[in-house]
Amino acid sequence: MESGDRGGAQLAAIRSWLRLDQAFVRFNRHLRQRHGVTGVQLAMLRILSERPVTLAELRQSLAMHPATLGQLIDRLARMGLVDRRSSPDDRRKRLVEPTSRGRRLLAAAPLAGPVRLRYQPADRDRLARLAGAFEDAVELFGLKEWST
Repeated sequence: MESGDRGGAQLAAIRSWLRLDQAFVRFNRHLRQRHGVTGVQLAMLRILSERPVTLAELRQSLAMHPATLGQLIDRLARMGLVDRRSSPDDRRKRLVEPTSRGRRLLAAAPLAGPVRLRYQPADRDRLARLAGAFEDAVELFGLKEWST
C-alpha cells in the first residue's frame, strides 16, 4: 500500500473517531442540560431498570472499578434516582433499583449511547464487527495499559 493511501485511511479513521467523540460530548451536554445526568449515569439507570440487581452482580457484569461503580451508585442515590435496600433473600446483599423519579427520567431521556444496544435489534455480525473495532481502537490508539 502506498503511503498516500495509508494516510487517507488513517485520516478517515481519525475523522470517524472525532465524529464519535464529538457526538458523545454533545449527547452528554444535552443530558446534563435537559435531564441533569451524564451518559454514564443514564446508562447505569437503564441497566438498573431491567431488574433489581445487587452491587456484587453489577461489579461482576460491568467492566468498572468497584470504587467508580460505588461512586456512581452513590451519586444516583443522592440525586433521588435510585434506592438501595437489603435483599429479602439475603440481608447482607444490597439491591439497587430506580425510584419513581428515576423511571420518569428514563421515560423522558433519549435512548442513545452504547446501552442502546441492549434495547434495539441489531445483526449479530454487525455487533461482532463493532466489538472488534473497539478492541482494535484500544490497541491502535495505544491505550491498552489504561484499559480494563
